[in-house]
Amino acid sequence: MSDLILVLNCGSSSIKFALFDASTQPLPRKPLWNGKVEGITGPAPTFGETGAVPGPIVLGGERPYHAALAHIRERVLARLGDHRIAAVAHRVVHGGSKYFDPVRLDAKVLADLKDYIPLAPLHQPFALEAIEALLLSNPELPQVACFDTAFHHTMPQVEQMLPLPYAVWERGIRRYGFHGLSYEFMSIALAERHGEAARGRTIVAHLGSGASLCAMQGLQSIATTMGFSALDGLMMGTRCGSLDPGAVIYLMEIEKLTLDQVGHLLYHESGLLGVSGVSSDPRKLLEQEAGNERVQAALALYVRRIVREIGALAAVLGGLELLVFTAGIGEHNAEIRERVCRQLAFLGVALDDSANAEHAPTISTPTSRVTVGVEPTNEEWVAAHCATRCL
Repeated sequence: MSDLILVLNCGSSSIKFALFDASTQPLPRKPLWNGKVEGITGPAPTFGETGAVPGPIVLGGERPYHAALAHIRERVLARLGDHRIAAVAHRVVHGGSKYFDPVRLDAKVLADLKDYIPLAPLHQPFALEAIEALLLSNPELPQVACFDTAFHHTMPQVEQMLPLPYAVWERGIRRYGFHGLSYEFMSIALAERHGEAARGRTIVAHLGSGASLCAMQGLQSIATTMGFSALDGLMMGTRCGSLDPGAVIYLMEIEKLTLDQVGHLLYHESGLLGVSGVSSDPRKLLEQEAGNERVQAALALYVRRIVREIGALAAVLGGLELLVFTAGIGEHNAEIRERVCRQLAFLGVALDDSANAEHAPTISTPTSRVTVGVEPTNEEWVAAHCATRCL
């Protein structure tokens, strides 16, 4: 009988899961089996797993999220065979100013993490719901939280502070940074692929439905675009990114939007979707770009914000030697990469069009002053690896 680590990555309408063989060392990066439930809160939820085409499932009752977890549990139990679940690892977005390392979960830790729900309302509640359900149904099963904020703990204080009264800093209101599990994997994968060069002045672009950049030196985070919340920084699929707070005051004071209405607008109605009025997915926008001025504006703004922030982080680093794209858009959308790199020619970026079209590991030309790469991320493996350290 071998031990498995079950990884749960819970979002507001989806749950991704993966099983890793913890009896094999080093921990294999490819899961034995993985899958996801999508559309949990919608009219047509689906379930997909390794080797099978996603298909519809029924999530009845008043608690569809619990029903989705129960469905995953049934599928996992049906596939265990001669294996046993040694632990469950959870991607938890926010560890606040208290949790920087993976931690074994219990009622006290869970209560602490609930205090951070307002800091990550799109993700934190759902991970905690899964944790609480497992604590109640199987209290002896070890559960470990792995935090998306933890990787950025190495940022200097000047990058963590907000220009607000000092008492605010003392209360823990600061720039935390996110996508840490992805960046932690990049710190490992880039060292393997690029050797000593990866320890230099590096920027990683995690471009998915949520998006951020991380400036690394010595394979550690020294600056990032997301700050106190996952609203900050780059323009995203439905989130605004950096925004003049005066605009929020105006919406509430003059246009009389309530706090809930403003929150919904910033998290769910802005970004690519809000500007284009069409979609939050760059692939769909690129298909409809010709002749649609709002789509053109949305894509131009999306690229401009990435370019602007890369320039800012390059200034913090004192130059740039390695630029890497990762996550769904970063790994698979050659057109977005090309548009970003074209505007970075002033830094010495020169793209190899053929390599870019093939999503090659290195997509810059041999003469480019900046090496540009594409590197698949692996957040689930990082979470599983973190869990092994707590067992």
